[in-house]
Amino acid sequence: MLDGRGSIKRRLGARLWLSGTWLGVMALLALFAPLSSPHDPLAQDLFAGRLPPFWMNGSDPAYLLGTDSLGRDVLSRLIHGARIAFSVALVAGLATAIVGSMLGLLAGYMRGWVDVVISRLVDIWMAFPPVLFAILLIAVLGTGLTSIIIAIVVIDWTRFCRVVRAEAMNQSAMDYVSSAIVAGRPRRDILWREILPNVLPTIVALLTLEMGIAVIVEAILSFVNLSISTDAPTWGGMIAEGRTSIYQAWWVLAFPLGVLFLTVLSFSQFGEGLKDRFDPVLR
Repeated sequence: MLDGRGSIKRRLGARLWLSGTWLGVMALLALFAPLSSPHDPLAQDLFAGRLPPFWMNGSDPAYLLGTDSLGRDVLSRLIHGARIAFSVALVAGLATAIVGSMLGLLAGYMRGWVDVVISRLVDIWMAFPPVLFAILLIAVLGTGLTSIIIAIVVIDWTRFCRVVRAEAMNQSAMDYVSSAIVAGRPRRDILWREILPNVLPTIVALLTLEMGIAVIVEAILSFVNLSISTDAPTWGGMIAEGRTSIYQAWWVLAFPLGVLFLTVLSFSQFGEGLKDRFDPVLR
């Protein structure tokens, strides 16, 4: 039994280490994008268009991952695209977590009409297809990172609200909450000082998952030209451009697609790893 539990812990540790390493490296590259990128991501050189990656014939050592049809460095655009993706993921994820978690805590602890109103609002909100809802919001708000962040928050707060509401209900039935009520402590004090700290691990795990979802949403909107300027180095925009020249320059599509896949997968695995790590059964 102990060997089995130790094996589970080793797998969880490996999952957290691998996903955390990838996210840490990408975050550092994004944070220091002007220093870590070898070229200006917007600089064009038509004489260096569609150069292959460094291991292929006809490559240029100055462009490690090749260039696109306009001669822009693919590696530099990937790094600057990571800055956009991680900025959206961090801001939208935190805002979504705050809004959804606060409503979920109120619904799960206060019960009564507060729970009924918030729960019905969640049901109505979830009736809309999320991607179409996001496109509609962007069409109304206009393009730009701010509009994307607002759209993600408006769509995904229900994810946090439902899970946190259920966790708050479970915590409200615990003996420590009953003891605090008997001691005459205010309900607000019990909510913020007793229930919230015990729900916080679940919120953190959900936050990492939400950051991965935010990266996907930003890439989808960039793919359909509803993000920021089409010249800006976004992963979705690079995928859309690479799709049109896949037979002449496959690397323009493959590299951003691979980085997007690994980043979203790492966010997912990191969130699942944190959730399992906080699970008292596996401690």
